[in-house]
Amino acid sequence: MTLGTFDGVHIGHKKIIEKLIQNTKSCDCNSLVLTFFPHPRMILQDSQEIRLLNTIEERIQLLEACGLNLLVVHPFDQKFSRLSAEEFVSSVLVDLFNIKKIIIGYDHRFGRNRTADINDLIEFGKNYHFEVEQISAQEIDAVSVSSTKIRNALLDGNIELANTYLGYAYLLTGTINKGKGIGRTIGFPTANLAIEESYKLIPKNGVYIIQSLINEKLIFGMMNIGFNPTVNGDSQTIEIHFFDFTDDLYDKKIQIQVLKRIRDEQKFENLDLLAQQLIEDKKVAVAYLKNL
Repeated sequence: MTLGTFDGVHIGHKKIIEKLIQNTKSCDCNSLVLTFFPHPRMILQDSQEIRLLNTIEERIQLLEACGLNLLVVHPFDQKFSRLSAEEFVSSVLVDLFNIKKIIIGYDHRFGRNRTADINDLIEFGKNYHFEVEQISAQEIDAVSVSSTKIRNALLDGNIELANTYLGYAYLLTGTINKGKGIGRTIGFPTANLAIEESYKLIPKNGVYIIQSLINEKLIFGMMNIGFNPTVNGDSQTIEIHFFDFTDDLYDKKIQIQVLKRIRDEQKFENLDLLAQQLIEDKKVAVAYLKNL
């Protein structure tokens, strides 16, 4: 097994998971990832500050796609955080999961107040009959650097760099709500994506090229993240205009993959000028999609 928050399930995480799965081929074992929710910092620190790359549903979806035998999302709460290191090892790793081997970062700390380290885990392994394999400093550093670069790239609007580190197109998952219907009046009807999880990191405001799998069909479109300054909007919205698509999506849950950023959000003097810009945006998007 290995354990961690695995936020983003990016290419660095996947290398660790590949190592985990490879290890199971030499023994009669299942591969297990143990992850936690809520994020420990949400419980132990100010949860308002946390911005994660994945909702828990997205994290599960991405981890399941890695080919694991088992995935466990363990609830993280104050009671769990107060387990001593040995209580965690004996009650969770040994009694619950019957582990034979744990693959873990050289800098991993665990137990109440994070007082135990890799050396303690190795000692516990001797007592409880499991093996400990350390993930190297270089691999761990690559994971943390990737996570930081992904977050910074998204906040800068550099979606393509973020996607390179992720190994997939950034996901936004939410429910389609009714908007003001202004887009329909200018020939660009939009679906308003409401994301329930306040901890989900939303990319920089602007216009993006997106795709979504709807009813098993890949649909392309454009998305605006922002405050709709042309119509004096006062709250951030995520509005999607799908190309060549007319189905009713209201109250349906959908997942968007964000492919490329076209431009910043702009304020136009009137809706006609906004419509003209949207026509130009669509041309840019269609040209980009032709080269995919």
